[in-house]
Amino acid sequence: MKKLVLAYSGGLDTSYCAVHLTKDKGFEVHAVSVNTGGFSEKEIKNIETKAYELGVKTYKNINAISNYYEKVIKYLIYGNVLKNNTYPLSVSAERIIQAIEIINYAKSIDAKYIAHGSTGAGNDQVRFDLIFNTLAPEIEIITPIRDQKLSRQEEIEYLQSHGVDMKWEKAKYSINKGLWGTSVGGDETLTSHLPLPNEAYPSQLEATSEQTISITFKNGEPIALNKQISKPAVVIEQLNELASKYAIGRDIHVGDTILGIKGRVGFEAPAAIILIKAHHLLEKHNLTKWQLQHKDYVANWYGTHLHEGLYLDPVMRDLEALLSSSQKQVSGEVFITLKPYHFSLDGINSKNDLLQSKFGSYGEMNNAWTAEDAKGFINIYGNQTKIYQNTVHHD
Repeated sequence: MKKLVLAYSGGLDTSYCAVHLTKDKGFEVHAVSVNTGGFSEKEIKNIETKAYELGVKTYKNINAISNYYEKVIKYLIYGNVLKNNTYPLSVSAERIIQAIEIINYAKSIDAKYIAHGSTGAGNDQVRFDLIFNTLAPEIEIITPIRDQKLSRQEEIEYLQSHGVDMKWEKAKYSINKGLWGTSVGGDETLTSHLPLPNEAYPSQLEATSEQTISITFKNGEPIALNKQISKPAVVIEQLNELASKYAIGRDIHVGDTILGIKGRVGFEAPAAIILIKAHHLLEKHNLTKWQLQHKDYVANWYGTHLHEGLYLDPVMRDLEALLSSSQKQVSGEVFITLKPYHFSLDGINSKNDLLQSKFGSYGEMNNAWTAEDAKGFINIYGNQTKIYQNTVHHD
């Protein structure tokens, strides 16, 4: 039989693909899920059970959480990446790792075909196809939902006609949970003026008393929460668990899709937002103004290319090299107070703190230059502007 790997989530679209490709097209379907955070052991088992009920030959769940951090999230922290100054790229970032893991698995079992359940209207089709075509151009990509332009109801009726009796009632909100955040889509996000209601977010307010925490960074990476040393991915999981009880990290992102249309999506990313803001504060103390200046636009381009599926372009390795180099002095502890729905950055402690230097205190006292030095510097510093303003005739 024709061996095919299916990127499988257990939802309606990929369930349709599993049955259609097995029953109608005669493929030997090997279903694969990639865990980039958000899956419990029970959920993984349920997805596996459902996959076999749909007729797949094998099912595999790949744990890619550590790989996800090392290959992508680490650089999003280094760069303080927030798409349109808002969105931490929660879903778009994990799609890249999922696509790479799936195509590598397809090659490992010598599959000649690969399939995914993306529609023709979103970003994911671009991300998946770009990765698949780049890493394995010899493997044919099959996309039943996109090619057949199926409606949700048509998919449900097809599955029912093949004896698949599952609860397919569409949830009011579409939730996609991962290590770096959870996206939330619903009727409100299809408008330009309606906010998501409180109940749309997966985490609800449980903690009401303020709590001060600390995050320790070493060379830009989060290595401890409240001084408890852990692997960075574990710190992120722990911070998500803690801060989600305060309903922190909610927002709605409005952005430009790869296809050129506007998109709107809600998200909940407590750990991502806190870590990016805490890391940025530490950088403001430890980096020079020119490091901060140039990092900003490099990080913006890194996030843009990642969002648009260009992770495998060699320029991304170049940008990662600069971001990594910039983190050599970014070590220290950041103090944060968690509050209902928001948080405050209280301060930092670092041996590399440029604010606590022996050369002077801003607005107070200088120890490295005289008053005459300052006057001379100001005269020279303003020369070009003074010459222009006193020479050019303004109409």
